[in-house]
Amino acid sequence: MTNLTRTPALALGDDALILSHRLGEWAGHAPVLEEEVALANIALDLLGQARILLSLAGDEDELAYLREERQFCNVQLVEQPNGDFAHTIARQLYFSLYQQLLFDHLATGGSELAPLAAKAVKETAYHRDHAEQWTLRLGDGTDESHTRMQRGLDALWRFTGELFEPVDALDAPWQALRDEWTARLTAVLERATLTVPQGPQHGAWAAGAGRQGLHTEPFGRMLAEMQHLHRSHPGATW
Repeated sequence: MTNLTRTPALALGDDALILSHRLGEWAGHAPVLEEEVALANIALDLLGQARILLSLAGDEDELAYLREERQFCNVQLVEQPNGDFAHTIARQLYFSLYQQLLFDHLATGGSELAPLAAKAVKETAYHRDHAEQWTLRLGDGTDESHTRMQRGLDALWRFTGELFEPVDALDAPWQALRDEWTARLTAVLERATLTVPQGPQHGAWAAGAGRQGLHTEPFGRMLAEMQHLHRSHPGATW
């Protein structure tokens, strides 16, 4: 493992770990049984990605359970609370589309992340399709589902700009990825009779410093819950 790989492995690993934990919070609370399984499977896929990526950067358990908040470098989008089901789907749509495009690019390169990306593109394609299908159902469903879906998209929009901020030592065509992400997202939202949110995706008052260790208020509470058991019984075995 080179230092050039550790930084991006940690960034992408933190994205997957934190979003996996958020999706795991739906266990026992999903609107239908099928979604209990679907969201749990997506969470497990992301956890598998996180384990591989964090292992490239160090000891996976120490990195997951013993770091302080400012040491995590995930984007702020993935740490946002689940909200209602439409809010979660909006977060999934934004992130899974980004992740699929990024992993598609990494899979064709020669970096140490290429094998992981090549394996993960199949998973991310499923995650993106799951989010798209629910976006279509909710957006073109009832007045209530349409309103909630649009509300979720609007609320999370300001966190999307950070997705395309360059990551140290990660060679990717960030502007081209953003353009492709915007085009595909717009197509999905138009089919769902929804509108692309207005307003900045980044800027002085918008979100976008998770990669630098700055996180939103809900992240601290989530991290305390995620790390509680490991920190309470350090080194425990059974």
